[in-house]
Amino acid sequence: MSGDNKKLEEFFDDFETNTEEKTSIVQGGTFSRRLKQVAKIPPSLVLLMGPAGYVGRQWAIDGSDIIIGRSMTSSIFIDDRSVSKSHAKLTLSFGEVAIIDLDSTNKTVVNGTAIPPFVPKKLGNNDQVKIGNVLFKFLEEGSIEGAAHHNMQEKSERDPLTKIWNKGALLLKGPEFFKRAKLLNVPLSLLVFDLDHFKNINDTYSHQAGDYVLAETAQIIQTKLIRNDDYFARFGGEEFVILLFGSGPDQAEEIGERIRATIEKHKFQFDSKELPVTISVGIASQEEKMASFDELFSKADSALYASKNSGRNRVTSL
Repeated sequence: MSGDNKKLEEFFDDFETNTEEKTSIVQGGTFSRRLKQVAKIPPSLVLLMGPAGYVGRQWAIDGSDIIIGRSMTSSIFIDDRSVSKSHAKLTLSFGEVAIIDLDSTNKTVVNGTAIPPFVPKKLGNNDQVKIGNVLFKFLEEGSIEGAAHHNMQEKSERDPLTKIWNKGALLLKGPEFFKRAKLLNVPLSLLVFDLDHFKNINDTYSHQAGDYVLAETAQIIQTKLIRNDDYFARFGGEEFVILLFGSGPDQAEEIGERIRATIEKHKFQFDSKELPVTISVGIASQEEKMASFDELFSKADSALYASKNSGRNRVTSL
């Protein structure tokens, strides 16, 4: 069996393990079906060396004129001073990707050679691209490694129970939302909520019932109550966070109340038992005087505690 097929088996994670021979066998039909799925993986850049929190991140190249830079409006935003605000541009044409240096201060280097400004350089699989001091690897369309990176990134940033973003993903994305909103002068609100008396649900009905409530709550909100571009994450335990880009205080409060009312009215049924579920919500909106995402989160968290201290099952804005 080839090395690439072995990688595919491990990536698919759809196999039976032969414990004596330590080999994995992809079940009939599954391998070829998943192989077709891999062929649809778009070309991408994976960050190999750069700012903390960015290493290992992958960006799909699924359109033309993708800007790499330090500006918050860049398609691939890299918060590193060695990167120009608009450093380079990726173009996609008939499945081929080229990179163009935009007359950057610290150059764009492909496989150790600086490319001249405004001259397209076609990229090949596994090419190394250096943007300032930040190093990427290019992976072509249908790359097995690209599929594996995509799978690993999804697993590392998704909460396995609720299938929404996890705390680590939120702590990476939150500051980006904050800076982008400030730069573009767009409102940003943060909604924090948790399930009221969640320990009682676990203790009275079982931890399986608690897991059901967490997953069901996330599913209701994700599919019915927020927009596709809102960022919804499980912060930990029974606490959730929603980043509302483009929403000011009034709209955020309307969304918070709609979520609270919907959860209160929804019938949570587990093992033929109806479970009492309500949430407490805290909301804060970005202000000019705020210097960081942490300040916004702290204010929303304080609003959440105000809701809980005022009797729960309510929305508080600060």
